Amino acid sequence: MKKLLSVLFSIILISSFATAQAKDQSVEMLAAFSQKQEEQNSLWVGTFQMVWNEFQNNIVKGPIKFKHYKSQLADLLNKQEFSKAMLSEESYYTAYGKTDLALKKQIEDAIMQKFNEKSDLLDKINWTSPNRAYLLYAMLVKNFEFPARFDVLASEKFGNSDERIPYFGIDKKSRDTLYKNVRVLFYNNPFDYAVALDSEKDEVILYRTNSNRKFSDLYNTLNKKSKKYKGSREFVAGDQLKVPYMTIKQDTSYDVLCGKIIENTDRLYIDKALQTVQFNMNNTGVKLKSEAVMSIMTMSMPIMVAENGRNFFFNNTFVLFLKEKDKQMPYFALRVKDMSLYKYQGEIK
Repeated sequence: MKKLLSVLFSIILISSFATAQAKDQSVEMLAAFSQKQEEQNSLWVGTFQMVWNEFQNNIVKGPIKFKHYKSQLADLLNKQEFSKAMLSEESYYTAYGKTDLALKKQIEDAIMQKFNEKSDLLDKINWTSPNRAYLLYAMLVKNFEFPARFDVLASEKFGNSDERIPYFGIDKKSRDTLYKNVRVLFYNNPFDYAVALDSEKDEVILYRTNSNRKFSDLYNTLNKKSKKYKGSREFVAGDQLKVPYMTIKQDTSYDVLCGKIIENTDRLYIDKALQTVQFNMNNTGVKLKSEAVMSIMTMSMPIMVAENGRNFFFNNTFVLFLKEKDKQMPYFALRVKDMSLYKYQGEIK
């Protein structure tokens, strides 16, 4: 009996460990910038907030609240922390209207003409349902290059992983013309630092930290530290930079927002709330494409629903933000702990 109990206890431990590992092997996509993440690896991009804003401002014309259901996520999205005003017009496209094939063609033609892109989401929508009401759509596309290509560095480990991954950056053999690519935001100690990698209109902000607080808290902390920093903001001889090549392609459905009657509407509910992201970063620059769509239906029957040389090495847990230089808010955020989830796969076609 004791032996049997011991075996069962071992199985439970192994199962629990496997479940914990499996949970850690995913990148959590967040709908709101100040949403609390559950996973160690997470990302946010502003496209879903953009479609929510269109729904809130142009159809519901007020805060989106559900009957008989309190949603913390909806409350966060209602704050509209991010909006399309925080982006240059050439980088995004939005549309909303009655859910019909004419709107689908309008969106497809527009994103092809503006970005030379096709949608990964529109074919997932039911365009002929008798209960269809509205559709809201957003696409964000960013392709930018660094002023000069960073050097390709030797592959090495990331964090506690045994797998070697490729890096780019600046080492002591690099030409000093690369220094202008980098702006030091602060360097408080070998575990707490941040830099910005410049391009013509956008910047990649890299913040070395183990904190798993909300992106909004991390971004505010980063800005406060940068304002207080009194050291040199120039990248100079002796400083080094190491950044991993990264790729992520992922989609998600925010099911927690779906199937609930929206207050002050004629029995409207969110049928689908979808978002995609494709992110690629190498020594030449960044490519980002993200889509979001919300399909709104009408419920057929009412329901109740419950100063020495500084090493800026991003080879351990870090946070990344993308922001237009003349804007206050980033449009993309990423927390990286397990690099196997962001394994570089070359140029996004």
